[in-house]
Amino acid sequence: MAVKKKKRKLRPFVKESIGFLKELVICMLIVFLLGKFVIQPIEVKGSSMYPTLQDGSYGITNVIGRKAGHLERFDIAIIYLKEKNEYLVKRVIGLPGETISYTDGVLYVNGTAMEEPFLDEAYVSSYGDDFMGDIEPVTLKEDEYYCLGDNRPHSSDSRVYGPFHEDTITAKGALILFPISEFGVQTW
Repeated sequence: MAVKKKKRKLRPFVKESIGFLKELVICMLIVFLLGKFVIQPIEVKGSSMYPTLQDGSYGITNVIGRKAGHLERFDIAIIYLKEKNEYLVKRVIGLPGETISYTDGVLYVNGTAMEEPFLDEAYVSSYGDDFMGDIEPVTLKEDEYYCLGDNRPHSSDSRVYGPFHEDTITAKGALILFPISEFGVQTW
């Protein structure tokens, strides 16, 4: 009789274990699918997007919005550098087919001066003429984007890597979750 009791106790344990494993696999699949096709966690590393995004901020970004729609000028973009196996957080400045240049700190798109309303004027003026150097005209191909950090003196971006190909931009926008003082959506 003692043997039969062990079998009865073992069956509920096995059923619970199988149920737990099923739930675990389903949860892992959901997290994988969300991370691959809907949202992506991000961590801001460095000061290249300061003061818009702070070093050490954590959040999520919109993968499905990037896959479903086009990038627009001044969107925040998440760029994957395969050769370095790292992600960059930058701002889209130039769109496919455009000619981008900077002269005396002014952005020119196809020869027309553009405002950059997302830049913090007080922060920019604290650098004087050293905030943004001149960039000779760059004409983008049909699958290229010119992306810069908001903190131009401290950003490795298209000035270093060249234009980013469309397939390297994995997501756009950011919902900052931590620190709480920075909580909110940053699209531009």
